[in-house]
Amino acid sequence: METTKALKEEGGEGGQEKEVLLDGSNGSGSSGDANTNGAPKHRHTPTASYGGDEKGIYEIFGWVYHIGVNSIGHEYCHLRFLFIKGKYVMMYKRDPHENPGIKPIRKGVIGPTLMVEELGRRKVNDGDLYVIQFYNRLDESKKGEIACPTAGEARKWMEAFDHAKQQAEYELSRGGSTRNKLNMEADIDLDGHRPRVRRYAHGLKNLIRIGKGPEMLLRQTSNLGGSGTSNRYFEGEFGDAIEAHEWKCVRTVNGIRIFEDVVDSKRGKGALVKAVGLVDASADTAFDVILNLERRKRYEWDMLTADLELIDSYDGHYDVVYGTYDPKYLTRWQSKRDFVFTRQWFRGQDGAYTILQLPAAHKKRPSRSGYRRTSISPSTWEVRRLNSPMGSNTTKCLVTHMLEIRSSGWLRWKKNSSSKFEQTIPYALLSQVAGLKEYIGANPSLSFESSATVVQSKLSDVSTSSSEFEDLEVQDEFYDAIAGDSTSSSEDEESEDDTENKKIKLKNVSWAISSLALKRASAPDVNKELDPTVPPVHVDASQFSGSLHKGRDETDSNCWTCPSGTGFMIRGKTYLKDNAKIMGSDPLLKLIAVDWFKVDTATDKIALHPRSLVQSDAGKKLPFILVINLEVPAKPNYSLVLYYAAERPVNKNSLLGRFVDGTDMFRDARFKLIPSIVEGYWMVKRAVGTKACLLGKAVTCKYFRQDNFLEIDVDIGSSSVARSVIGLVLGYVTSLVVDLAILIEAKEEAELPEYILGTVRLNRVKPESAVPLNA
Repeated sequence: METTKALKEEGGEGGQEKEVLLDGSNGSGSSGDANTNGAPKHRHTPTASYGGDEKGIYEIFGWVYHIGVNSIGHEYCHLRFLFIKGKYVMMYKRDPHENPGIKPIRKGVIGPTLMVEELGRRKVNDGDLYVIQFYNRLDESKKGEIACPTAGEARKWMEAFDHAKQQAEYELSRGGSTRNKLNMEADIDLDGHRPRVRRYAHGLKNLIRIGKGPEMLLRQTSNLGGSGTSNRYFEGEFGDAIEAHEWKCVRTVNGIRIFEDVVDSKRGKGALVKAVGLVDASADTAFDVILNLERRKRYEWDMLTADLELIDSYDGHYDVVYGTYDPKYLTRWQSKRDFVFTRQWFRGQDGAYTILQLPAAHKKRPSRSGYRRTSISPSTWEVRRLNSPMGSNTTKCLVTHMLEIRSSGWLRWKKNSSSKFEQTIPYALLSQVAGLKEYIGANPSLSFESSATVVQSKLSDVSTSSSEFEDLEVQDEFYDAIAGDSTSSSEDEESEDDTENKKIKLKNVSWAISSLALKRASAPDVNKELDPTVPPVHVDASQFSGSLHKGRDETDSNCWTCPSGTGFMIRGKTYLKDNAKIMGSDPLLKLIAVDWFKVDTATDKIALHPRSLVQSDAGKKLPFILVINLEVPAKPNYSLVLYYAAERPVNKNSLLGRFVDGTDMFRDARFKLIPSIVEGYWMVKRAVGTKACLLGKAVTCKYFRQDNFLEIDVDIGSSSVARSVIGLVLGYVTSLVVDLAILIEAKEEAELPEYILGTVRLNRVKPESAVPLNA
């Protein structure tokens, strides 16, 4: 694996910053590309390093596939060496480390108009690759794609481009001449020629990464600000919303723990169970093994679904597979079985993978002679990476396989009595975790991961407030991230003074006192966030009404209510020291109305529409209104519009004031939503999860500030992953009770503890009840 030396920031040739060329057309020196078919003979995982100079330049490089369609309509797949240095990108035909002096065939800068989207898996030249798309948000016709052999490599490249964009944003934020800013915001030329006239100089708009990956590549680094504090994001077992599940370990089989949800089992509708195992590999590796359909490999760990065949694939994150199995391995004297099921997968912002498996039917695979069609129990895989202790280079992940069991044999089996449950399909599915663990353990090459996975860095202090520009999330660790010199030896770590050792111990103790934290609540400081010099006005919700009515009680349906914030876990006052999260309290803003509109296409700036309550006489008298417009992709499209009111104007010096009147870049880095399915189908609960999500990093968010309101338009359809999840939710929406909490993420000690801006509970909403916006 290549290593790099300390780098100093470089400009483009002759002071010009050429734009990145990522399409199939020829840039300078790009002619004569040779095709590379199939999987590569060798792969280089992206390698990263930081320079130790005052600029702190970031570097990552490795092999990728450049794919696309050329000018005569032929598809191509070229093996290329991609090199990212700070905000600069270079593409080579050969490794420049092994070929000094070689010129890049494409090069340029990563600017604010670059959009990066993870498209999932695609079959290219008879092989499965993970595709990443680049396009210019000012002209989406200009597109380019690269592909990687594994999900892990695709994730690293997504993070690398995200980090490079942050470098560009940071340099832009530091000022400089107008000319330099215009160069930074110039269109990215994806067609082989660079437009020299068109410019975009109205601020950083929608500067987001459409994807689902975690927000940082380096697990043990300080941020660009060098502030010495760590932005760790400790989620814990229950995520950021308190769930009703109560898991009890009922058996341990082959090193795998078997849990039952005792709350669910008391309802008498079957048992929700899960198998949980610790696997000595990265989450990326485990995910690739689970998703791989290669029969020879699955025979080594999967006793049930080893004979699989891909029938169809959609959107890169959804496929349909057909499988057969011989039941003699489970029980005797039965005919052969076959089945069809769908798989839907995605990766969350915390790096965890989720795979949903549901029985299905498909016209390409009707009933087969000699086989009995059966249904595979609905199940979910969850693969979460675990950070290693300091000084350890091992990688581990936690694999969970969850399913619903309606077999009467389960009750006898969990009590250790003789049962035929071990000859059932649910038992075979639970046993897959043990098979996966043993298979990976017996194949060390699978769990090999390059040193690029964990990189320590030494960055100089470039700003005292860089958290506004740097949105890096450190993973769930029990220890402090190592700040300062990354070359410290293990002996140096062991010889830290007693003060530091006590600090580390206190962080471990946070696990033990987490239950106590649940008893504390975080109430917003009204005088801090709202202007204390202005007398409050009475916000009378009865003066406002939306198209979705307010519920009378919890049994009402097709309505909304406003729950307290106690069901959500948010960052406490000492979060930067011990990662402690606390219960939320009552929201700062009051939910006064909800609109449920039906629209032909996604519609922004709802607040300006005559039907919006913002335009009413009563709405214009309110000191401040926050409008959240959730644009739901469907047929037809929907807009769920939430109106939150404040009793006083916003304090411009507060965190809320900086958010309301700040830049889109700052808003994208702070706008956070916590979801929770209170009632509903358990698979929908697993798909939605309870993890806090930075919406500006997951989907496109547009912000519109005018008069006494701020509107945030959340385009759920801008992400293929979000589209697939919302599609699943809409299929069950009439039976769901959904809680949402909206807040601004606190990143600095002065901003802690966090508080909840607003909440909403949506009770069994009916899509057909939506009213046309323009009726």
